[in-house]
Amino acid sequence: MDSIVVTGNGPLSGRIAIAGAKNACLTLMPATLLTEEPLTLLNAPRLSDIRTMAQLLQSLGAEVSALQDGKVLAMSSHALDNHRADYDIVRKMRASILVLGPMLARDGHAVVSLPGGCAIGARPVDLHLQALEALGAELDLRDGYVHAKAPSGGLKGGRVRFPLVSVGATENVLMAATLARGTTVIENAAREPEIVDLAQCLRKMGAQIEGEGTDTITVEGVERLGGATHRVVTDRIELGTYMLAPAICGGEVECLGGRRDLVGAFCERLEAAGISIEETESGLKVARRNGRVQAVDVTTEPYPGFPTDLQAQMMALLCTAEGTSVLEEKIFENRFMHAPELMRMGARIDVSGGTAKVHGVENLKGAPVMATDLRASVSLILAGLAAEGDTMVNRVYHLDRGYEQVVEKLAGVGAKIERVAA
Repeated sequence: MDSIVVTGNGPLSGRIAIAGAKNACLTLMPATLLTEEPLTLLNAPRLSDIRTMAQLLQSLGAEVSALQDGKVLAMSSHALDNHRADYDIVRKMRASILVLGPMLARDGHAVVSLPGGCAIGARPVDLHLQALEALGAELDLRDGYVHAKAPSGGLKGGRVRFPLVSVGATENVLMAATLARGTTVIENAAREPEIVDLAQCLRKMGAQIEGEGTDTITVEGVERLGGATHRVVTDRIELGTYMLAPAICGGEVECLGGRRDLVGAFCERLEAAGISIEETESGLKVARRNGRVQAVDVTTEPYPGFPTDLQAQMMALLCTAEGTSVLEEKIFENRFMHAPELMRMGARIDVSGGTAKVHGVENLKGAPVMATDLRASVSLILAGLAAEGDTMVNRVYHLDRGYEQVVEKLAGVGAKIERVAA
């Protein structure tokens, strides 16, 4: 099992190209199941999760081809011959549940295994199922699988009100509603950029959607959808992660393709800590030049609030801030598993339930650490950039799910980092 070794060696300088959004691409790919015509995605990230979703779609009979070194995905579902998403594939990734709505809407039936993914809390799929039931779906959970049927004549438009915001459930019912008969109103919908990106792609395919980016989305069902070519939105989590690199160890890095509107609440917290952020023609330029950053408090919230997927990385920055910071995690339970690993590097962190107090220290020390999930793994790499000596991050297979060429990108701006085989 590979490891990544990071040696702190001072400020960074240069440019990092930000990839297309993993979470957006994983949502856009199942949209191919809604149509018999081709769907082509540009700016696709080259990640193991994308390959897993491709494998799942292919198991259903879809054609998926990775072109231009994997940055273009050409898909077609004109000959689906299977409506069962098996556990062996679905268990690897929670986003697999997103094939349920499209298959149910197009062909009226589907059998989908309950999903797996990172161990960062329960994250049940109840909201997905309740939303599809509101469109008339008949659901039965047996032997770890969701057995779903649409009523005679197909899904029907309905009113879906989520008791709490769910990105995945919003995506699933949004796709299903495009082919439902009549009007669907989704209330307390997620507002994330990935939702907006999905709606824009579906609209290119012929869907009638209004209100994406707000908490109420209205969908007028159509008889059929066509093909489209769509460019995947910039990955706001990768963007925020690489913005933190110069913030942690100094220097100036321009993140190509970055947009402030994607990470507004995150930028506000960085600037409060003393980091300079400048919008350029090519992206966002981030710099830290004068001493230690200042402690700031962070509360994770649904978009447009501070993203839970940047909490671990932000904690790494605040480990060396001047003062005490309080991080409150309101999205997922059990998402401070990186804290004990950062403490192995000399960080002072007190965790109580969903709150972590980070008492800044002047320096971190390199140490062997273990990644526990995707975002935790990259937070340890960021901490290693600022630590004295070598930091060896083990179990980096998590990293491959969400960051492409992380070693090459950081080395390109001056980091001393390498991947070593077990």
